[in-house]
Amino acid sequence: MSSAAPVLTIDGPGGAGKGTISRLVAERLGWHLLDSGALYRLTALAAVKHEVPLDDEARIAEVALGLDVVFVAEPETTRVLLEGEEATTTIRTEQVGDAASRVAALPAVRHALMQRQHDFRKPPGLVADGRDMGTVVFTEAPLKIFLTASASERAHRRQRQLQEAGVDASLSSLLEEIQARDARDMQRSVAPLKPADDAITLDTTRLTIPEVVDRLTELLTERGLAPDT
Repeated sequence: MSSAAPVLTIDGPGGAGKGTISRLVAERLGWHLLDSGALYRLTALAAVKHEVPLDDEARIAEVALGLDVVFVAEPETTRVLLEGEEATTTIRTEQVGDAASRVAALPAVRHALMQRQHDFRKPPGLVADGRDMGTVVFTEAPLKIFLTASASERAHRRQRQLQEAGVDASLSSLLEEIQARDARDMQRSVAPLKPADDAITLDTTRLTIPEVVDRLTELLTERGLAPDT
């Protein structure tokens, strides 16, 4: 891991805007981007591709450690390339999600992906998006952000996202799902969701995306971590 490369960690609950904000900040600065949540899905996809049984912990850990993945921040999305091939849509399927939940339960895989996440830290800098980036993976990051928003606002955002994709969804059901997921994430024994002690908490409930991006780039600039943009 290159200690010369600054890291901006962006943690927070689902629907707070981590993915979009991380992509736009990385694009603006020309930094590398890490979508940590996608790594388990990519590991599962690579294991299936290479016909590695999903219960073979040692071999899947090898797959995770050698994962050939690139995240490309673009204006409208983050493209994901696995072994040079487009995987942006594939990793979001229910089948890959189920496989990911199985490999994520393997301790050796979690250990291997810890190192893989560290490998993303390269000059000129890294924007790391996840739930434990500042508390577990990059504890020495010079700037840590915890993005949050009210559960109601996050439910509305998810509903709009689904509607744009042509999927009807009940707002009340989405709110219940978000609240239940928050509780699970915050109460889990391993890497619970919480702000790092030195993180800056930013509530995005009433902020626009450009406002949040501007604030984060300002913070990076003020700390001498990025040029004045």
